[in-house]
Amino acid sequence: MTTANLADAPVFELDGITFRSLAVPSRGSSELAVWSIEMAPGSSGQEHTVDREEVFIARSGRIVGMVGGVEHTIGAGDALILPPHTPFSIRNDSATEPAAATVCTSAGIKATLAGQTILPPWAQ
Repeated sequence: MTTANLADAPVFELDGITFRSLAVPSRGSSELAVWSIEMAPGSSGQEHTVDREEVFIARSGRIVGMVGGVEHTIGAGDALILPPHTPFSIRNDSATEPAAATVCTSAGIKATLAGQTILPPWAQ
């Protein structure tokens, strides 16, 4: 058994979103990738696709997901389930309140952003 603490998790920043790696291959997980995100007020991620199913579970605030052209809003305790190969983006519409979520997917996930395929560093 391995434990991974949020306090000493690797931190990545992109578009006003902070990613903290929790259970990912570099921290001992072989099949799943789990990370925490904190979204600054008004932050918005770029539209992209992923090659594996991805699940966002809101912990606080409200997160708006645009999934395949359809808008979905989740709040604390709600889950946004993203199918693979479907364009999506997330944003925090609040001008004053941060939002936070836990994200779970499969280890080895790849994302395609602006025509370029990447390995998200927080999922490694």
